[in-house]
Amino acid sequence: MEDFRSLAYNVFSVWLLFIIAFIMLPSMFGMSLGISQVYMKILVKMLEWATLRIQKGFEEQKKLRMAASNELFFFVLFYKGIIQRDQSPMEEEIVGLRQSRSQCLQSGDFELSDVFYFSKKGFEAIVEDEVTQRFSSEELISWNLLTRTNYNFQYLSHRVTLIWVLGVFVRYCILLPLRVTLATIGISWLVVGATIVGQLPNGRIKNWFSEKVHLVCCRICARALSSAIQYHNKENRPKKGGICVANHTSPIDIIILANDGCYAMVGQVHGGLMGVIQRAMARACPHVWFERSEMRDRHLVTKRLREHVFDKEKLPILIFPEGTCINNTSVMMFKKGSFEIGGTIYPVAIKYDPQFGDAFWNSSKYTMVKYLLRMMTSWAIKCNVWYLPPMTRQEGEDAVQFANRVKSAIAKQGGLVELPWDGGLKRDKVKDSFREEQQKNYSKIIAGESNIFKR
Repeated sequence: MEDFRSLAYNVFSVWLLFIIAFIMLPSMFGMSLGISQVYMKILVKMLEWATLRIQKGFEEQKKLRMAASNELFFFVLFYKGIIQRDQSPMEEEIVGLRQSRSQCLQSGDFELSDVFYFSKKGFEAIVEDEVTQRFSSEELISWNLLTRTNYNFQYLSHRVTLIWVLGVFVRYCILLPLRVTLATIGISWLVVGATIVGQLPNGRIKNWFSEKVHLVCCRICARALSSAIQYHNKENRPKKGGICVANHTSPIDIIILANDGCYAMVGQVHGGLMGVIQRAMARACPHVWFERSEMRDRHLVTKRLREHVFDKEKLPILIFPEGTCINNTSVMMFKKGSFEIGGTIYPVAIKYDPQFGDAFWNSSKYTMVKYLLRMMTSWAIKCNVWYLPPMTRQEGEDAVQFANRVKSAIAKQGGLVELPWDGGLKRDKVKDSFREEQQKNYSKIIAGESNIFKR
């Protein structure tokens, strides 16, 4: 028994020494020993080989699927002939339907053919829904040897199956314990370090120590995800007394950005472990935390944020104006509240590479614990971060226009699709005003008030 305890102690000591010497110390000083670069190169080679093997397996099965593929091809052609999105106004399409059926076009009449218009729009909304498809994982061109991508790919080749089994062992038996250890150390250091720094008197010394504690702990947490991050245009990094806004894909967006600079966080007060972390951070740095009841008071929120922004000694506020996570393909509507505060806006575009792991958090499908487990059992988290030139509100520009201008700049830089929809549709139903607007337009056609009838 004593021998077993001694062996376990020695193994744990060597394990901890390895983590401290080769991962923690370099990350604390913002250095890299090149281990992650070698790891990423091996991953790329392995995934390329797996892709070639899978393609070869598909070619061998191609003849067996040829007949079914031809049937599917003709079905798609026929289907596209029926469902073809038309952006014409309602009255023009309905008039076109009536005229194509040689029906007289009179005001005050209801024609049964009008139903075809609404049916067609309904099918279009189901087939080409721009909203709900942004809340599911991004599709990959090829398999990345992760079971959750496509479970059936591993059976196309015995070699691919062997590599997949080896990958499961590496991810769950080596990488997962390593990453959990690093994450535990990083969070523990953040709580302890922020609590100690919080005891210092307010001033430059406290601010300096606070920034160092936050930066070091976030770098350790970033290493816990095997993150490979490239930062572009660092001369545009957010400065104190400003607001940093970015597109939102995952809760780790905060770690990705805080790995290169310090920010003041904005959010709701939580309980449990998250509450402990929030209280410790608030002692060391003036973050902006709100009680649940205060979040509903828009004027109070704006007032506190404005007071923070116009203090040039305080860290820039980090805000995600979308309000929810989008699947790394698009940028949805920016809520105007962040752009009513005033001050300088520092836009940031974040784009993840899904080849090594899916960073998107589908909060309606996975709890935070399950999501973190998926992240820590992925190969790595690779992403690009672009710091855009600072932007200010122009004369005669309202908050909505300013938000759309910033959103367009982020979408263009990150290669993301720009959508006008509110990310809140992820959980909420479509507003009644949208449905009522269509009803009003149709009632005008029936009543003869449409411009079509006035010509």
